[in-house]
Amino acid sequence: MAAPRELSGIGRAVQGAIYAAGVYGHKPKVPVEPAALYDAARRKMSPQAWSYVAGSAGMQRTDRANTAAFERFPIVPRVLRNVSERSLDVTLFGRDLPAPVLFAPIGVLEMAHKDAEIAVAQAARSLGLPMVLSTQGSVPMERTAAELGTNPMWYQLYWSNNDDLAKSLVQRAEAAGAQAIVVTLDTHLLGWRTKDLDLGYLPFARGEGIAQYLTDPVFQQLVRDKAGPDTQAGRVGRAPKGEAVSGPTTSERPTPAAIRTLLSITRHYPGKLADNLRSPLPRTAVETFLDVFPCPALTWEDLAKLREWTRLPIVLKGIQSVDDARMALDHGVDGMVVSNHGGRQIDGAVASLDALAEIAPAVEGQVPVLFDSGIRSGADIFKALALGAAAVLVGRPWLYGLALDGAAGAEAVMERLLAELDLTMALSGVASIDEITRDCLSS
Repeated sequence: MAAPRELSGIGRAVQGAIYAAGVYGHKPKVPVEPAALYDAARRKMSPQAWSYVAGSAGMQRTDRANTAAFERFPIVPRVLRNVSERSLDVTLFGRDLPAPVLFAPIGVLEMAHKDAEIAVAQAARSLGLPMVLSTQGSVPMERTAAELGTNPMWYQLYWSNNDDLAKSLVQRAEAAGAQAIVVTLDTHLLGWRTKDLDLGYLPFARGEGIAQYLTDPVFQQLVRDKAGPDTQAGRVGRAPKGEAVSGPTTSERPTPAAIRTLLSITRHYPGKLADNLRSPLPRTAVETFLDVFPCPALTWEDLAKLREWTRLPIVLKGIQSVDDARMALDHGVDGMVVSNHGGRQIDGAVASLDALAEIAPAVEGQVPVLFDSGIRSGADIFKALALGAAAVLVGRPWLYGLALDGAAGAEAVMERLLAELDLTMALSGVASIDEITRDCLSS
């Protein structure tokens, strides 16, 4: 396994490599300009995949607010400072990282590229950046962890309404080498996502993005319990002779779409396709997932259970108010992520950067405050750090690169964000991450 590349001076190195290739007429396969990257990925992906990954809640107002917020905090460059040597190094939870940037957890990566988490793990490993694995992954966490090797890995938990299942997922992640547990708090129910609704498309109903569940022993027992006694007796629930197994439960006649859904479900379920087509277990697994996913009854008191399940640092993702940040501190969490889920949950919510500007000072450095939602450039990363973020999680941009060129595309996007961050630091008169403070921005 190759060692991560050196990030010192990455700005000029990446910039120079692109210009050098241009001398021979070669342009970047993955566009550098954010709008061009967005458009290229949209053309590459299916309408269903694009709507799912790029769409947000309602009228998309929170998504727009997230990006617009960065315009309210202009950078104030300082000059005549020695920035000939710069470092992006940071320390989080006692571990040294080459840059304050993580691969954010994104589910159903198979919609963007067939290699899904495996490709992202390769990109993260090449850069030495932490990868946050999603509970809604397309690849079992153990396989992704093996691909990451010694590279930093965190695990993002969607806390289901079955505590035994949540505990199993957390303990599997710890056994696989996760270094932190990131609990997403803002998605105990799915938001009103109009683009997905207009297509009638939910990937989980097709067996996509539920690999962590399908490989979990607690979940598999829930599936067998739901399927009935025949499966418990070891007969894998084969349909009686002459009785066909249709697609999703419905009173309508099978349609081509229903048949495609059935095939998707059976392909994703462990085992042989022929056996799965005659078994109720694949469809029951999807039904079981849809039953156990929502958890609107989760409260602050439940965090005590998580402390019993794991020794890892606990990071709460989805903090958007100062009061909740203080509650998190009162409950002894190890860190928090200021996030509104990229605008995917509530239409018209507070912009994530505006929330960060209030929350970070209130936390007063008691625990690391991380940030996501709206980052599209290295300058955006700089601004988030200046407003008090200890590190940022980047999501959609690298996913667009993944869709365009697999692991190489995801790596290229993140590499360029680091390059722009490095150059923004140099041009702003700072040489290290800890020098990026509120004073770097206009009041």
